[in-house]
Amino acid sequence: MRLKPPRRYTEQELNARLRFYIGLTLAGTLAVSVVVVLYALLFVSQPQEQSPNDAEFFRILGPTISFLTGTLSGVMIGAAGRRDKDGDGIPDDEEK
Repeated sequence: MRLKPPRRYTEQELNARLRFYIGLTLAGTLAVSVVVVLYALLFVSQPQEQSPNDAEFFRILGPTISFLTGTLSGVMIGAAGRRDKDGDGIPDDEEK
């Protein structure tokens, strides 16, 4: 029994897969972070004064979520400047 060698992907296909998995990971992390913050605010009983642990938690989590949002948008629009007028999946500047 002879197995065929696996198909080799082009550079554009590998780049698209990498961007997809990075975007999926960042979007999942962002969604989980937002859900945790909303859960902590809505369903956990809060005292009149905010505890120091909660204050530190929200102080750290705010910039982290902002960083994830910026990184995700940067990854998704990173290759948006490339033009492909004929629609073959290869940017026009790389065609011969």
